[in-house]
Order: sequence, then C-alpha cells, then structure tokens
Amino acid sequence: QVQLVESGGGLAQPGGSLTLSCAASGYTFTVDAMSWYHQPPGKQRELVAAIGRFGQNIHYADSVQGRFTISRDNIKNTVTLQMNNLKPEDTGVYYCAKGGYWTSSDYWGQGTPVTVSS
Repeated sequence: QVQLVESGGGLAQPGGSLTLSCAASGYTFTVDAMSWYHQPPGKQRELVAAIGRFGQNIHYADSVQGRFTISRDNIKNTVTLQMNNLKPEDTGVYYCAKGGYWTSSDYWGQGTPVTVSS
C-alpha cells in the first residue's frame, strides 16, 4: 500500500532553515507529482510546493516563493522541502502528498510539525 513518511520538522528561529524529507513506498514513484502542504494552527491545509513527475515542472505558493525549494530523487523515492528564511507564519504541520497542483492529492503522510519562534 502507499506510504508517505515525513521527517525533519522541529523548532527554528525566524530567519533560520529546516529541511523536510518524505520517503514514499508502495507505488511507482514517477507515476505522479509530489507536493508539500502546510496547515497552520487552527486553519485549513494549503499547498505550498509541488513538483512534477521528473522535476521539470515546479509550483510554489506566493507565500514561500524564493524561500522554499522542492526537489525529488526518483532513485531514492524521496521528496525534499528546503525551507530558508523561515517566518513565524510558517509554523504548522507540513504534509507530504502524492499528486498535487496538476492532479488531485490522493495519499498523505502523517505530517511533521514545524515551529518558528524566537
């Protein structure tokens, strides 16, 4: 069965960096795009970044453009979100998802929490 396992969340100071990773298994990794979603406390989940099947297409939400970088490794079946210049509003739970932006997301990881605070 499809499994997505995130790691790398934690506490960071404003202006700091974190790297989130997601390991996928149970399906052919290149069959779909991959994406990261952010759910701030008490708010709805929102798409922040998506990457096409072979990395040739990338989409970022305006709120993270220029600060976050999404990448994927189709050998290791992983997708990474490099988060730089973090802001307090980046706080929340980050979810890895199969699909996203160009296609619907049909599988989700369990989420990894990120807190940006001084």
